[in-house]
Amino acid sequence: MGSTLFQDLRRALRTLAKSPGFTAAAVAVLALGIGANTAIFSVVNGVLLQRLPYPDPGRLVRVWHTPPQSGFPGLRTFAVSPANFLDWQSQSRSFEGMAIIRFTPLNLTGGASPEALQAAQVSSDFFSVLRARPLLGRTFDRTQTEADGLATTVLSHALWKTRFGGDPGIVGRDIRLDDRLYRVVGVMGPEVRIPDAAQLWVPYDWTPQQRAMRSNHNCLVIARLKPGVALAAAQTEMSVISDRLARQYPEDDSGWGATVVPLREDLVVDVRPILLVLLGAVAFVLLIACANIANLVLARTLGRRRELALRSALGASRARLIQQLLAETILLGLAGGALGLFLARFGVDAILAFLADDLPRSAEVSLDGRVLAFTFAVSVLTGVLAGIVPAWRLTRGDVAGGLRAGSERAIGGGDPGGRTRGLLVVSEVALSLVLLVGAGLMVRSLWHLQRVDPGFDSRDVVTMHLDLPKSKYSEPERQHAFVAQLLERTRALPGVEAAGAVNDLPLTGTQNWPVAIEGRPEPPVSEQPNVVTSVVGGDYFRALRIRLVDGRLFSPADSANAPAVILISESMAKRFWPGESALHKRLATAFLPGSREVVGIVGDLKSNGLEVSDPVSQMYIPETQYPLRGVDLAIRTKSPAVAAAVVSAVHALDPDLPVLRVGTLEKIRTGSLARQRFGMVVLAGFAGLALLLAAVGIASVLSYAVRRRRREIGIRLALGARASDVLRMVVLQGMRPALVGMAVGLAAALALGRVLSSLIFGVRATDPGTFAAVAVLLAAVALAACLIPARRAARVSPTTALRDE
Repeated sequence: MGSTLFQDLRRALRTLAKSPGFTAAAVAVLALGIGANTAIFSVVNGVLLQRLPYPDPGRLVRVWHTPPQSGFPGLRTFAVSPANFLDWQSQSRSFEGMAIIRFTPLNLTGGASPEALQAAQVSSDFFSVLRARPLLGRTFDRTQTEADGLATTVLSHALWKTRFGGDPGIVGRDIRLDDRLYRVVGVMGPEVRIPDAAQLWVPYDWTPQQRAMRSNHNCLVIARLKPGVALAAAQTEMSVISDRLARQYPEDDSGWGATVVPLREDLVVDVRPILLVLLGAVAFVLLIACANIANLVLARTLGRRRELALRSALGASRARLIQQLLAETILLGLAGGALGLFLARFGVDAILAFLADDLPRSAEVSLDGRVLAFTFAVSVLTGVLAGIVPAWRLTRGDVAGGLRAGSERAIGGGDPGGRTRGLLVVSEVALSLVLLVGAGLMVRSLWHLQRVDPGFDSRDVVTMHLDLPKSKYSEPERQHAFVAQLLERTRALPGVEAAGAVNDLPLTGTQNWPVAIEGRPEPPVSEQPNVVTSVVGGDYFRALRIRLVDGRLFSPADSANAPAVILISESMAKRFWPGESALHKRLATAFLPGSREVVGIVGDLKSNGLEVSDPVSQMYIPETQYPLRGVDLAIRTKSPAVAAAVVSAVHALDPDLPVLRVGTLEKIRTGSLARQRFGMVVLAGFAGLALLLAAVGIASVLSYAVRRRRREIGIRLALGARASDVLRMVVLQGMRPALVGMAVGLAAALALGRVLSSLIFGVRATDPGTFAAVAVLLAAVALAACLIPARRAARVSPTTALRDE
């Protein structure tokens, strides 16, 4: 077997070398299909399939709160409060360890320029839960969180390399973060990337207030299951503990539960659907490529019917003949795989660049051994799929018939393999239509999203972010004074129409606060409805052109010593005061003392995302009455050069304050659609490639049929048939399998529509307009593919055709 296979491969190599045009075309088609599959599989492998780079990763889980649906309708997971974490940690018996994580911005100073870093405050057993060992130095431990009176920190590998040049002597040195000295006690290896955005880790310095905090949920929790403890058992225990806490602290914990999720699944839950859809799409592309090559191989090897019949007559078995034919297509598959692997490198780079900030575990995406094995397996499988149909078809006939077969121009020879080629075309067209429908739905979805009114005008708005360090701006008066001076200097710059500040710009994140309506029964905080809450300063509403519906906006008179006021969105007014005016009504929130008067109603914003169709209840608090520490600036101006002047104004007020994310609100808006745009672009690209391959397949099959019927066409023309009659005959022959394929594809697209239902917006998965447009497009492309050989057939000279035969 081995020796005959080796002989067949050598023979196939010589045969392919004699047909360089066919070989190059086949390898190019397969390279596109295999390369696309390799690129997408590389991402799926790194993001979805790779084990987490920690010992025994299957026992790592993330524990979330499950919020009460009365306050958070539709929300299944929520951040954790510190006090509840401490109770979980002390009362649970299913976990080997449990650690808490809280993001905090820290400004690194002392160098040539200040640098803002994203730090993770973690409990002392964080690294032991991960079982992550440092590359240099040590991590935190339960007994030592400070050394010589200094706070300690552990650096990420990326920060160590970029900021400190990979200096191995960094351990033991002091760095200044937020005007406070921290001693570097360790450097982690490149595999430690939890949480993903953390550049360094610092101990969670618990205060008595934080230990008692239950209503403020802003932390993440990871844990490691004990050996032998199943996920379901841990979930049951956490549900029991949550019920106990709800009875013990009904004001804060009533209705709040807990859910335990495998850490690997939790990290990729948002991107899994689109990646699986794209993996299915490239599989379709590869199948179309296989059908295309199968048609080419079938047409090419029909001339070898006599050769195969002669071999069979001399004693060669059918399996032996099939092996000989498959050797050629497997070599084509391997050559296509090698070229596809080269193309995949560029595809992976493009995907990572497109989704740099939205793809979890992106650092683990690479062309590793598993991807190479996948490419090899796909290459061999592609060769088998491309060759098995023609090989089976060509070895099925009787020996005598094969020996009588002459060349493909033999009179009366019929069209051997014609039905098989037609079925392959049907398959190509059907698969292409499914991909085109998916791409069409994604295109229409993105079109709708781009035309959604976000409730603000994103044009001509410059944005940037500042984090005021606690050590320097601990008093609310200092925070307010800095923001007021900065906004005053910004408004004085030439070309600035309005300047405002907010804790979170729209589409960048939200904070949810519980509210209680004055004059109505006040439920426990845990059961109070939550609304999106923004703290704003300066001319924020003018800068974003958020419309005033009723009442007034904030004014300088709304100072810290003035009566507490609030603005609410139009949807919030309708939600809490339906059928009556919300002006001058009062409400309270657990995070601020006393109650506040509603002095104005403004338009709704798409704060949670352009794809969120339900109106968002939102309230606004003046910065003068609740100072900002994290500040997003919004500056309306037609001069982009204003950004540099504002940065200079910041450094004039505080030279050690880094300025982050300098950009525009329009960029934020378009960036919020990055994931949808990525899915649309990639799926549309694959659909376009499938359409091209289907068109090539139709044209090649029809061209072969025209060559075989050249004598027949010549006779028809000699007997008086017009060129238009021949044109119509050939076009109908080509369109018949295309139309059948379209019918099959439409049925398949309807059946698979629900797969895309969670990824589209503003359009149904069975949208008739999209289906009709795709059907017309595919029919037009199929007709164009048919016209090329049809026009060639219509120009056949009867004399030449009869003389050639």
